[in-house]
Amino acid sequence: MLTLLDIAKMNGSDAVVGLVDEASRQTPELTGTVRFLGKTLTVPNVGWARTITGREYKSLVRVALPSVGFRGANEGVNASGSVYENRLVETFIFNPRWEADKAVCDSHEDGAEAVIATEAAGIMAASLMTLAKQFYYGRNSGGDSKGHPGLIDSIDSAMTVDAGGTTDGTASSVWAVKWGPQFVQWVWGNEGSMEMGDVREETLTDVNNKKFTGYVQEMLAYPGVQVLNKYALGRIKKLTEDAGKGLTDALLGDLLAKFPVGYEPDCFFLSRRSLNQLRKSRTATNATGAEAPTPTDYEGIPLIPTDSILNTESLSL
Repeated sequence: MLTLLDIAKMNGSDAVVGLVDEASRQTPELTGTVRFLGKTLTVPNVGWARTITGREYKSLVRVALPSVGFRGANEGVNASGSVYENRLVETFIFNPRWEADKAVCDSHEDGAEAVIATEAAGIMAASLMTLAKQFYYGRNSGGDSKGHPGLIDSIDSAMTVDAGGTTDGTASSVWAVKWGPQFVQWVWGNEGSMEMGDVREETLTDVNNKKFTGYVQEMLAYPGVQVLNKYALGRIKKLTEDAGKGLTDALLGDLLAKFPVGYEPDCFFLSRRSLNQLRKSRTATNATGAEAPTPTDYEGIPLIPTDSILNTESLSL
């Protein structure tokens, strides 16, 4: 909870500069809309998203085509059909909240509304960052175990390139993503609601089980991620700072070669460290030896840096 010291810091801050936020990060992998302080905001649109009325749906996926071929005159052929399977796409309850002593908030020189707006913005920023991390790492590989599966839970081993790094806890990944309703998309349950609720006064309890009046505000959303096609994802794993184990054009080429014609990814997501490794690899091999510019694409496919991909991955991922 906020303390009187927090309020004192707020009261002593420059009103023109305002809040300098060192904690928030951009989340380019998120797509959708949110309700915040009575306004509808569009989250930066890199990918694809859909809303559903409930919280889950079944998709029909063809996993094998029919067997077809020629025949000779007066010969028959065996009948053949496609092979299908149903895959369940689920959304999960996302419900962050903040609480504060009413008396503490009311002591702010600009009133409780200033504290409420600041904390609501913090919850929104933290929520977007948490969801972006969940997008990659899912339930069992560094994300929230109660949240939705991530790309790491859906990647096909045949769509993975191993960079060969050997120092555990220092690895990173590059993700190639193809967006669309039959590939990768965000799914927002309950008609896509993701908004900060109204501030309300509640009786709160301290560590000694004693009561006091406080302000409470929470968000409620039902996010999920759909991956319906094994050719919707590709990954380079075990990118480290070991000599010769960083990102290169050769590795990106190997990854792109795993996608069938017509299934090329729409973008590559990577950490800034990996992007810098790629830049350095180009510097070492160009004609003049001059510093290469920071790459923005590979074969016309955008390279999108994100802080949500870690440089501290385990080699076991």
